[in-house]
Amino acid sequence: MKLNKKLKSHIWLYLIIFTLIIILFLWLFQVIFINKYYELSKIDQIKNTTLKIIRNYSDDSEYLDKISYEDNICIEIVKNKMTVYSSNESNRGCLTSNYKYKNEFYNSGETEQTIKLINPLFNTKTLIYARKYNDDITIFVNASLEPLDTTINILSNQLIIVSFIVIILAFIIGYFISKKISKPIENMNEKALKLANGNYNFQFDNNSNITEIDTLASTLNYAKKELEHTDELRRDLMANVSHDLKTPLTMIKGYAEMIRDLNYDNEEKRNANLNVIIEETERLNILVEDILTLSKIQANKDTLNKEEFDLVELINNIIKRYSIYKETEGYNFEINTPNKLIINADKKKIEQVIYNLINNAINYTGDDNKIIINIFQDKKIRVEIKDTGKGIKEEDLPHIWEKYYHSKKKHKRNVIGTGIGLSIVKTILESHKFKYGVISEVGKGTTFYFEIRKTSIN
Repeated sequence: MKLNKKLKSHIWLYLIIFTLIIILFLWLFQVIFINKYYELSKIDQIKNTTLKIIRNYSDDSEYLDKISYEDNICIEIVKNKMTVYSSNESNRGCLTSNYKYKNEFYNSGETEQTIKLINPLFNTKTLIYARKYNDDITIFVNASLEPLDTTINILSNQLIIVSFIVIILAFIIGYFISKKISKPIENMNEKALKLANGNYNFQFDNNSNITEIDTLASTLNYAKKELEHTDELRRDLMANVSHDLKTPLTMIKGYAEMIRDLNYDNEEKRNANLNVIIEETERLNILVEDILTLSKIQANKDTLNKEEFDLVELINNIIKRYSIYKETEGYNFEINTPNKLIINADKKKIEQVIYNLINNAINYTGDDNKIIINIFQDKKIRVEIKDTGKGIKEEDLPHIWEKYYHSKKKHKRNVIGTGIGLSIVKTILESHKFKYGVISEVGKGTTFYFEIRKTSIN
C-alpha cells in the first residue's frame, strides 16, 4: 500500500537520512577503514622516499641520514648482498638485519616489492619496500606501522558523542527547514482549492525568498487573473446569448399566436407574420452557427484550406448580399479597391472575416449609414472597413475582440450578426498569422483592418 506523506514530512525525512549517511561515512573512514587507509598512506610514503633516493643516489651517508630523519623511516642499501649503508638501526621499528625477506626478494626476480611482516624485536607491524637500483645495488626502505587502537578508541568515543549531537540537531533543523519550505506550498494549495471553487478574492504570496516557489506563485496569480476574466466572459456570454435567444423566441411565439388567434383568415397579415417568424428563426440559426464556428476554430479542429483567389471579386460578391439593406435601410457602401488582387489564403474563412467586419460596421455606423471599404497595396495588402459611428474609447479598444464585449455597456440588439463576430475574425486572422487591428476616434468612427502577405498581383 502506498503511504502518502505531507511535503513537510518528506523534506524532514530526507534531511535525516542525509545526516545519517554522512555519519555512516564518518564511522567508515574514521574508525573501520582507518587502519587500511593508514597502511596505504605509509606505503605511498616509503615508495616516494625510495624514488627520491634513486633520483639523487649518492654514497653520502649524511644525505641518507637526513632523508631517514625527515621522513621517519629506516633505509638500508645493499650492494652485492652486502649492507653498505644502514640508518638508525637502533630506532624502534627498524628492521634491517632480517635476511629472510631479502633472500625472498632476490630470488623472486622482481625489481620492486612491498612486504608486510612482524618485527620480532618489538612485536610491531612493519612495512618494507624493496627496490633494485641496478644489478648490484638494492634499496630497502621500511617503516613501522604504529598501533592505532588507542586512537581508534578515542575517535569512536568522540564520534558517538558527535553522532548523537548531529542527529538531534538534524531533527531540529530539519523540522524548521521543512516547515519553511513547505509552508508557502501548503498556503498555495489552500488558495488553489479556493480558486477551483471559483473564489478569486485573494492573491498567491510570492515573498517566500525561494525562486521556484515565488515564480510558481506569480504564475498562479496570472492564471487566477485569466480564469477570473474567462469566468466573467462566460457569464457575459451566457447573459447575452440568453438575451439573443429570448428576443427572437418571444417574437416567434407572439407572431405564431397572432396567426393562430387573429390573422389565420387574413392572408396578407398572416404572410407578414410568417415572414417575421422566418427572419427570427434565421437569426437563431445564425447565432448557433457562429457559436459552433467559434468553438470549432478555437479548438483547432478547423484546418486552413489555402488557395489562390481574387480578393476584390470576393468583396464585390459579399457586397451584393447587402443590396436589400441599400434599398430598405438606405445603407451606402463606398468601395475603393484595385480591379483585381490575387491572394493565397482560406477563401471561406477570409469571406467570413470580411462578412463579419461589414456586419459590425452596419450595426455601428453613423446616421449617414455609410460603410467604406478600402484596399491598399504596398509591401503588404491592407484591407480596411470603416464606419462613421460614435467610435470606441481608447480604454475599450483592447477588449473589443472579446465575445459580447458590448454587454459591458447597455445591450444593443444587432441589426445583423450575433455579437461574437469579432471573436471569429480574431481567431481566423491569427490562424492565418495575419496582422490585424482597429483604429478609432470617438465621434468620428472606427476602422478595422487586416494585412495579407502578397503572393501575386495582376
